[in-house]
Amino acid sequence: MTKTNILFIINPISGGKNKLKIPGIIEAHLDHRQFNANFSFTEYVGHAAEIAEEAANHNFDVIVAVGGDGTINEIGTKVMKSNKVLGIIPFGSGNGLARFLKIPMNTKGAIEVINKLHISKIDTATFNDKYFFNMAGMGFDAHISSIFAGNKKRGLSGYVKLGLKEMMDYKAQQYDITVDGIAYSRKAFVVSIANSSQYGNNAHVSPRASVTDGLLDVCIIKKFPLYKMPVLAMEMILAKTDHSELVEIIRGKHIQIGREADAAIHIDGEPFFMGADIEITVDPLSLQIITPL
Repeated sequence: MTKTNILFIINPISGGKNKLKIPGIIEAHLDHRQFNANFSFTEYVGHAAEIAEEAANHNFDVIVAVGGDGTINEIGTKVMKSNKVLGIIPFGSGNGLARFLKIPMNTKGAIEVINKLHISKIDTATFNDKYFFNMAGMGFDAHISSIFAGNKKRGLSGYVKLGLKEMMDYKAQQYDITVDGIAYSRKAFVVSIANSSQYGNNAHVSPRASVTDGLLDVCIIKKFPLYKMPVLAMEMILAKTDHSELVEIIRGKHIQIGREADAAIHIDGEPFFMGADIEITVDPLSLQIITPL
């Protein structure tokens, strides 16, 4: 029986969790009759992409991201371009894509999914020249992502504390949005482009989003008074934002956004600085990924 070469790329800082023991846990639960396992730890931003590209060129058929949505993005971009297969062991702060795909949050369960090697295809998208797989956007969440990147305290609690602090001073912005040729002008707190339904931690901004429908959901979180923040948070947790007076969702394939100035954006939770004009397109069923049956 020919074994599949599999590489686990481990981000040691994602989610603020120690991962030195992860190779041992994987070795204990991986089906070695089926896989030849190798491991690599990232050492700097962009290193996961470099490792994935080299692995794809050296006969690794399955490349597994051990980390969060940002790590998945780096690795998934190279996996997709080389027509290899992506696996996920969730270890991020939010794990939005893994949660949406129903990949177990515990390491043993995620490895058992990999052992079954059930391969699905999902949509990907581009945000100007950058690929994303779960969620991208601009506004308050991008502002927070850019600040959080320099915060030594990773994880959900650090993100929430920072968000509450910054929310007091953040002002809604004006956006000119075109979706499949139809124009909209909106004042918004956040504009998120959703491939899956959630940011992470089961906070669903677009409950009906699907990674296999060939569409993206433009989620416009409107300007709202601070006292309504608990209402919005509860609607996200209950996956009811599609009925919210605070959120407007527009679905489409080709999206153009003009904003007031160059500013922060986020791609799968990772911050970048980008120009005022954004173009977003979907690439249907372009990434092979291991999912539960």
